Amino acid sequence: MSRAPLSDPEALRIEAQRAAAPLAEQLPAEPLREAARRIAGEVTDPEIPVLTIADLGVLRDVRVEAGGVEVEITPTYSGCPAMNMIALEIELALSKAGIAPVTVRTVLSPAWTTDWMTEDGRRKLRDYGIAPPAKAAGRRALFGKDEVACPQCGSTDTAEIAAFGSTSCKSLWRCNTCREPFDYFKCH
Repeated sequence: MSRAPLSDPEALRIEAQRAAAPLAEQLPAEPLREAARRIAGEVTDPEIPVLTIADLGVLRDVRVEAGGVEVEITPTYSGCPAMNMIALEIELALSKAGIAPVTVRTVLSPAWTTDWMTEDGRRKLRDYGIAPPAKAAGRRALFGKDEVACPQCGSTDTAEIAAFGSTSCKSLWRCNTCREPFDYFKCH
């Protein structure tokens, strides 16, 4: 069977339900939770496909509830347009693995922070050409005090040229050494 078009969320949801096998009924709660967390964590961010939702720290919790699995995710910022697609991809991935029914819940509090991003995720961003956010940036990130290293040459002689980059969670910078523009994943 061919996969439903990504532009049709309802078709994806129906496909996910059809693909479900009874694996969820065969495993005890803790191994099921661990398997569901691993599978959900492998879903990639549709805006930055080199990162998984586990790399980003968007995957908050996975619980086995009577009658199914509940997955909690937190957006990188309120209104993030990628969250609906991420939720659908989680449902599809778990259903294909035989884990169903699945409920994906968006949790807004506490708000996501770039401190939840893994070191591996930061490395993947840098390798992809996006400057990763500084760790524990705190309030100084709000007032433009961060030193941003160019992901191409490593120079910190950089300047912000636009508050928003290719997505709302990134800003556009330029390296004054190699003169290359690059996105910087904003600190939250």
